Amino acid sequence: MAVTASLAELQAEASCPICLGYLKDPVTTHCGHNFCRSCIHQCWEDLQDIFPCPVCLHHCPEENLRSNTQFRHMTDVVQQLPAMRRKRKVQEEEEPLCGKHCLRLALFCEKDLELLCPQCRVSSDHQHHPLLPIEQAAARNRRKLKSYIQPLKEKIEDAKMRREATMLKSVNEKRKMETWRKELQSEFEEIKISLVKEQAAICASLLVEEHDAEEKLAENQRQISEHLLVLQNLLNAVTEKGFQGDLDVLTGTENIYNTYENLKAPAVFSHEFRKKSLGLPPHYFGLHRMMSTFQEDLTLDPETAHPSLIISGDRKSVIFCRMNPGFTDNPQSFCFYPAVRSREGFDAGRHFWHVEVRGTGAWSLGVCKETFPRDGLRSPTPQMGCWEIQPFCSSCSTRNTEVQQMGIFLDYELGEVSFYNLKTRSHVYTFTDKFTEKLVPYFSVDPSSQAVTINIVIDQ
Repeated sequence: MAVTASLAELQAEASCPICLGYLKDPVTTHCGHNFCRSCIHQCWEDLQDIFPCPVCLHHCPEENLRSNTQFRHMTDVVQQLPAMRRKRKVQEEEEPLCGKHCLRLALFCEKDLELLCPQCRVSSDHQHHPLLPIEQAAARNRRKLKSYIQPLKEKIEDAKMRREATMLKSVNEKRKMETWRKELQSEFEEIKISLVKEQAAICASLLVEEHDAEEKLAENQRQISEHLLVLQNLLNAVTEKGFQGDLDVLTGTENIYNTYENLKAPAVFSHEFRKKSLGLPPHYFGLHRMMSTFQEDLTLDPETAHPSLIISGDRKSVIFCRMNPGFTDNPQSFCFYPAVRSREGFDAGRHFWHVEVRGTGAWSLGVCKETFPRDGLRSPTPQMGCWEIQPFCSSCSTRNTEVQQMGIFLDYELGEVSFYNLKTRSHVYTFTDKFTEKLVPYFSVDPSSQAVTINIVIDQ
């Protein structure tokens, strides 16, 4: 039994965890597991950047796969062992004997799934049990086992799909966490920069205030010193006069009297330093609450899209294309500049939406009146009923991975449309006006832009 168990373990070690067969052209991953080269490449076929081990999900760079020559030779040896074992088993089964009665095994008990000899047939343990000749029982069991093959294959395929889905989900979750980690790091860096700037401004203000106070204090000290000198001289003059003769005392006293009567002591300089307080910009606290409280789930309106704009199937994205073969003439669409509106409009309340822009070139976002003319030749302006800003992605970059994240906040009653850079959590610009009719979110892509995609994002 120990030899059989050891043989089974050796066969398991020489098997591929993916196809469950003996290893063919075995390779070893960075984490130490072994697979058929074709199996691991097929498993990683649709993955990029991150290649998880199918056994432990450890990140294994594809270029680190190493051919395992020693394991290939061992697998060749192990493959010979079952064949040798089967030869011995065939020899033993040529004359199978009952261990209890030493008679040839010729029957099979279908209830107990045991091989029996004729003597066992009359045993009380197997009376009234369905018994079949070995050949017939073997044929029936072969048919039954064969019926398991297709369901097992289907279950294996299903398990593989589940494993691949789990691996893909794991990879996606890791990517998502990495993205969040980078965004969080970016926010920390922005806060750090803001704190450094505020610290520098406060220190500079304190330095100016301190310098000014020192100058005024020095001037006050000089005035007090001069006044003290005047008093001392006057005291000396008065004392000296008191010891002079009568005529001398009465002569030249006018100057002494005038000086004494006009004495004015300079005020003592007093300055109270105000303690400077440190505080983060208000948008670090208010913007997140604004996003979570007033966020709208917008969808683009294809009926209003310019002929050169392509709207995605979920109506969340728009991209410029010079020829849109699927376009049909529509009187509601923008005619002279590539723009599109959302299906939703607002005539009251506060509303926020998040827009992500990828690509390079010019684009614009904002709101427009529901009656804003879509066949006008002039560029949209607030006087025409369209409040928009036109930020730019990097015009010198050739990559299409440039990303900007903008937030638009509409306060209808207050008459404000505000724009925020969500990456830096900073305020960009605010339009102030008086709104009297329904306003609709507005999106536009400049024809000279390179693969600019505007995508409406729903924050989780």
